[in-house]
Amino acid sequence: MRAIAVANQKGGVGKTTTSVNLAVGLARLGRRVCLIDLDPQAHATLHVGVMPGEQACSAYNVLVEGQPLAAATVAAEENLWVVPSHLDLSAVEVALAGRAGREAILRERIAADPACQGLVADAFDYLIVDCPPSLGLLSLNAMAAVDEVLLPLQPHFLALHGLSKLLETIELSADHINPRLRLLGVALCLYEAGTKLATEVGRDVEDFFAEAGQGHPAWRDARVFQTRIRRNIRLAEAPSFGQSIFSYAADSNGAADYRDLAAEVDSACLPNRELAPLRQVA
Repeated sequence: MRAIAVANQKGGVGKTTTSVNLAVGLARLGRRVCLIDLDPQAHATLHVGVMPGEQACSAYNVLVEGQPLAAATVAAEENLWVVPSHLDLSAVEVALAGRAGREAILRERIAADPACQGLVADAFDYLIVDCPPSLGLLSLNAMAAVDEVLLPLQPHFLALHGLSKLLETIELSADHINPRLRLLGVALCLYEAGTKLATEVGRDVEDFFAEAGQGHPAWRDARVFQTRIRRNIRLAEAPSFGQSIFSYAADSNGAADYRDLAAEVDSACLPNRELAPLRQVA
């Protein structure tokens, strides 16, 4: 199973949109995907048509009360399951204050889950974690639990500062919590093709990673994905209907872009465990 955290401490850059539509895009390639919503705002949960609070168990119960991951897993659509968020997650740092190893709780729950460990016939191929727009305990739990991080980045010069801060967090997590952690790559979102700013920022990010041979092992091999997620009103509308872009506007630029990104991620750095052959899901 590949475990990928979608993270950026800056809000409004397409993080949740990318988490959801990447997960659905992979599911429509025939992969079995579990989406974990660690953002207390629960936007990813709502985006896939699941109402927060309607389930007996959520990500909060998994982290704070020791509930198994399977107890909180809800079917969202074919090949896609979600561990819903809850507003209570905003108090998780207080609830877990003083608990030893609190940054590794999610990793322990995943390690104990047969579907995440490939021990059952219907095991997951992917675990996608939607992180909150901060670098606190919830994001640290994600970094400790996954092998790869995907960074959605708006092509804006101020976003480059956020990139450096996230790289520092990945370095610290890899050095002290999870030595397997690697930055898979950067996905440029809210991209306005043809503008000078988007072109320059995209080129700067590509140049940075191309020249990162002496950088930290956790991120020096990262890529900038060739797929650009274009600014598209359909992507903004879809969450209010509780649908992914594929269900809401399958013929839109947003659907085409996330379809391409899912295929690009699926072909990148495949794990040792062989994935099933691709099959399209209608």
